Amino acid sequence: MPILLTDQNFEKEIINADKLALVDFYADWCEPCSVLAPILEKLADDFKEKLILMKADINRSPLFSQKFGVEQIPTVIIFKEGKPISGFVGLSSQTAIKEWIENIIKEDDPTDKQAKNNPIHNSSEELHDNAGWHGKTSEELIKEFAEYAEKNNIKLNPDKEVVKRIAGGLLENEKKYGKKYCPCRRVTGNAEEDEKKICPCYYYKNEIKKDGRCFCGLFFQ
Repeated sequence: MPILLTDQNFEKEIINADKLALVDFYADWCEPCSVLAPILEKLADDFKEKLILMKADINRSPLFSQKFGVEQIPTVIIFKEGKPISGFVGLSSQTAIKEWIENIIKEDDPTDKQAKNNPIHNSSEELHDNAGWHGKTSEELIKEFAEYAEKNNIKLNPDKEVVKRIAGGLLENEKKYGKKYCPCRRVTGNAEEDEKKICPCYYYKNEIKKDGRCFCGLFFQ
């Protein structure tokens, strides 16, 4: 069972961990997070002698999310003796994550010169206008997603459950913060910075160009 982290227990748990601490920064409304979670749980079980899985909901650990530069979720960071040593952002295959974990574990062996860290990376950016969807129901929002996608020559994710979940996350953020911030990005409280995270966000066009989909999986090429 993963250890659940908050700002109140974060530092204590990672410092007192007697193994490597693999921390999954996530949010309930983040679709990529829900895909990644069972992969991490499986690998944590495979490597249970060497590491322990911890989960940090960014809404319950905003201070530590900010401290460790978590701007997108999922973000995964491995800590050793309370200090971050490696991490990655977004989805990755089980095979790739397993290899990454194996390399980190090898770092405990000073005779192994081949192990390398995978740095946490940032997405490329491109400015564009936000649609300003405000005061909509989930159904209305999804309808406007489809219209926006058609107008901009992109596609809405065909998985209706994924779209519904993302719409729910946007509405939840609107209720909490007053604006429909992307549920897969951390709201910092900096108005100028957070403005870029209003759906459709500042980053999505380059993400589609690079990966064929936006980070949340709402829009596709």
